[in-house]
Amino acid sequence: MADQIQALILSALRRALAAPAGLPLLAARNGLFAATAAGKKAAQDCRARGLIRVVRNDAKGKSAQEIVTLSDEGLAHLLRETSPRPALEAILQAIQERHSELEVLVQYAREAQATLGELNAQARRLFDHFQEHRARPDTSLPATNGKHVPEPDGAVLACLGHWHERDRLEDCPLPELFRALQAADRSITIGQFHDSLRRLRGQKKIHLHPWTGPTYEIPVPALAVMMGHEIAYYASLKTPEVS
Repeated sequence: MADQIQALILSALRRALAAPAGLPLLAARNGLFAATAAGKKAAQDCRARGLIRVVRNDAKGKSAQEIVTLSDEGLAHLLRETSPRPALEAILQAIQERHSELEVLVQYAREAQATLGELNAQARRLFDHFQEHRARPDTSLPATNGKHVPEPDGAVLACLGHWHERDRLEDCPLPELFRALQAADRSITIGQFHDSLRRLRGQKKIHLHPWTGPTYEIPVPALAVMMGHEIAYYASLKTPEVS
């Protein structure tokens, strides 16, 4: 019985060494000791000899579950009674497991950030569309009853022309184009801007070029344009075809 208790203690101390955050002292699964007669005896011996220390008590139903970790005396006992190699292998395995878990969490965080950026962009587009239609006059009334908001198509083409005239070979980022438009007319909304881009693209007057990096790295998501399964973020004038 004594040999069995000693074997249980050494096995438990190796697991505690690889779990510095602590493990339940007694638990049917993932505990330092199984909740059996031998496991309870080994746990009692460990506590009495100071081989483990309690780091906290977690509520479990009406009772509290002790979370314990390896004490300095427990580490010294483990190194005296066993070869350090199994303990080192247990630590290396735990490091690899935590690294794998961290990679999964980082991937989840990146996907969540990308989704959040897309949702923010969609919300901004819907808000601008709503604001635009609230401000738009009723077209059933005579034109003299209100002023129609001018379409910014001509201004978009002019700004793109100025962009390329400045010896810029690269495509114009949409935030840069929108800032140029608003410098001339602060009343132009993002919704009007996006509608104009889609219209000019349909008329084959401009090219819209996609963002090729991760979506969570888009600098100004609200100004990106959804084009089917692509996200457009750059624009350029379409060169007339030579016949």
